Amino acid sequence: MMDVDLDQLRELMKALNEFELDELELKQGEERILLRRKSAGGAMMSAPAAMGSYASAAPPAPPPAELADATYVTSPFVGTFYRSPSPDADPFVKEGSSFSQGESLCIVEAMKLMNEIEADFDGVVLEVLVENGKPVEYGDRLFRVEKK
Repeated sequence: MMDVDLDQLRELMKALNEFELDELELKQGEERILLRRKSAGGAMMSAPAAMGSYASAAPPAPPPAELADATYVTSPFVGTFYRSPSPDADPFVKEGSSFSQGESLCIVEAMKLMNEIEADFDGVVLEVLVENGKPVEYGDRLFRVEKK
């Protein structure tokens, strides 16, 4: 089985966006990993049958209304969105919350790993766009924010 860890997968997904590629495929013998960017900003991942499918069977939610000057925090990978570090804890951020660069905004669980999503800049949360515990795909908008 092809050895690709989560960090390597994240780097491949970043390269897909950075170089504006529509598709990226890795092959090793009979195994392959295919990353494909959708026009709506999500990503579809194909993998060998032995690895299983991680994509959600639920239909994608319609994108929120576009705002001309909006800034969004997006999901770096496919997984499950959590607003707090544990079910009984307060959310990392709420609508109206200020946050600083490096501060945790949420968790996206991917392949049984809890990944804290940290802010890349200082800002304020204007809107939380995903319900707690719901599946997200690569590139899905998690928060609408205002940069400071």
